Amino acid sequence: MSGLMQRLPGMDSLVPYIGTVLLILGGSVFYPQILGFEYLAQQLQISAFLGLLALGATLVILLGHIDLSVPWILGGAAILSTSLAGTGDAVLTALAIPAALLFGGLIGIVNGVGVAILRIPSMVWTLAVNSMLLGVAVLNTGGFNPKGEASDTMIWLATGQLAGIPAAFLVWMLVAGMMALVLTRSGFGRYLSAIGYNEKATFLSGVSTPSVIFAAFAIAGVCSALGGVLLAGYANQAYQSMGDPFLLPTIAAVVIGGTSILGGRGSLVGTIGGVLFITLLTSILSVMQISDAWRNITFGMIIIVMLLLQTLRRKGA
Repeated sequence: MSGLMQRLPGMDSLVPYIGTVLLILGGSVFYPQILGFEYLAQQLQISAFLGLLALGATLVILLGHIDLSVPWILGGAAILSTSLAGTGDAVLTALAIPAALLFGGLIGIVNGVGVAILRIPSMVWTLAVNSMLLGVAVLNTGGFNPKGEASDTMIWLATGQLAGIPAAFLVWMLVAGMMALVLTRSGFGRYLSAIGYNEKATFLSGVSTPSVIFAAFAIAGVCSALGGVLLAGYANQAYQSMGDPFLLPTIAAVVIGGTSILGGRGSLVGTIGGVLFITLLTSILSVMQISDAWRNITFGMIIIVMLLLQTLRRKGA
């Protein structure tokens, strides 16, 4: 049984890819254009926005925590980057993307302080941080859509192509590859899983668990901010609540990819598959003119089913 259980994470990672293929084949019956290169390339481009958020969320969930500040880290980064780029000043425009990423990292560290030092449950702390970021944005904009526009670099990263492949997808894969190297070639990846399994035992073994938690939340914040930068480039502007629709799909993508919501087990490969599945499912539901309400119900049901399966698997272990 132990040998079987050790192979299960790899099996979990394949599930969303199989689901994606089935969606493509099934959807092509009603919408033949799904099999076209142009449509699939568009889905890869759109999936990058959610994919960056899900990469960061995977690290946090591996710890056994959850980050509910994703929507307004994304929104705040988009507002900051477009505000700087919209000034027309060459220096400020050049600082737009770095400033947005720094903003995301700092908010991530704030989340880490609340979770690792103050020992406040991550769900409560990050939700409070998200609410405060919303309040700051409303104070800054007066409740109206923020002024500013995306820079040429932001627009190209979001909508450009390189050898026929969407630039946004390449950015997503580059970030995923860098994170995979860190997780597999350093102790950081092992510590993430160890903390997810048993934080107290990991701390007693000599690991600086607060440092690992800080790093995970900071990386997650940078990923959310980068997602906001690309989304602002795609829309050529920032707008109120632009990150709200991404919270549930982000969690769903990570869970579908086989990462345990209780921490300790998961993979970036599975998360990428989960993102592709969610993106394609959203597109097909949109083509079928399914309302947003039923889409949210669908995502919620998927999360519940995956949680039930994970619970049954743990009991069977």
